[in-house]
Amino acid sequence: MNGHWKHVIKHINTVENSNIDFNNIEAISGGCINQTWKATDTNNQNWFIKENKPTLISMFEAEAAGLAVIQQSKSIRAPKPICYGKTNDFSYLVMEYISMQSGINQLTTGEQLAQMHQTTQPLFGWERDNTIGSTPQLNQQHKNWVNFWKEQRLIPQLTLAKQKGYSNTAYDAGLKLVDHLELFFRQYQPDPSLLHGDLWGGNCATDSANHPVIFDPALYYGDRETDIAMTELFGGFSQTFYDSYNAVYPLNSDYKTRKTLYNLYHILNHYNLFDGGYASQAESMTRQLLSEIS
Repeated sequence: MNGHWKHVIKHINTVENSNIDFNNIEAISGGCINQTWKATDTNNQNWFIKENKPTLISMFEAEAAGLAVIQQSKSIRAPKPICYGKTNDFSYLVMEYISMQSGINQLTTGEQLAQMHQTTQPLFGWERDNTIGSTPQLNQQHKNWVNFWKEQRLIPQLTLAKQKGYSNTAYDAGLKLVDHLELFFRQYQPDPSLLHGDLWGGNCATDSANHPVIFDPALYYGDRETDIAMTELFGGFSQTFYDSYNAVYPLNSDYKTRKTLYNLYHILNHYNLFDGGYASQAESMTRQLLSEIS
């Protein structure tokens, strides 16, 4: 076996109290942040491995912790994290390998996500920062949701966007929106729900037994509407999903107004990561939101 993997194999054997080696490793496509691999060991067991630069080990540490929290909620399946670490050349995260089917089990995913969202804690945020894509995501804990969304979400993304070339007009409009955020919450006080944090269709699948699986979390505790809003951003979720979610845990009647507010965070992040037409989309969303409070 390539010496590149010997450290990973040794780590698995230590954690699992095993004595395996890898028989085969194949690259898996699909991710745009990490290199991903399917490794098959001498017991014919499969492992899923993410790899990146050694300096990004904290990203894998936070992802492993997030997956463990989702598992502890006993609501919806997430891959079990096995171990993470780094060498001089790369960092890695090893997880259980789950054989996925194409498509989403819309009914059960809606039900189980609603169950996960009923896992709460007293404060918004989380005990550690993590990443949204490869962008740092701040999770300093707050009692007040509006302050959290201002200080830990919108302002950091607007700051990065300005550094990247976001226009002064768009940036100033974003700051004006930030100054008036409380107007979207006059009759709504969310609970700090356990969130996936990056719940688009590409981070949700179905296992071979037709059970929902979510992965690649950007986990924190916040308004559950943020997860639902992102499911609408890029598609992939049907009306059955929303009906089954609402049957378990109905959304507030003003959700559709705040949906744009929550998705603005992700569109700004996509501009900061990928550029393209996301700047004009973010500016348009900001104008729409300001029109709601003028």
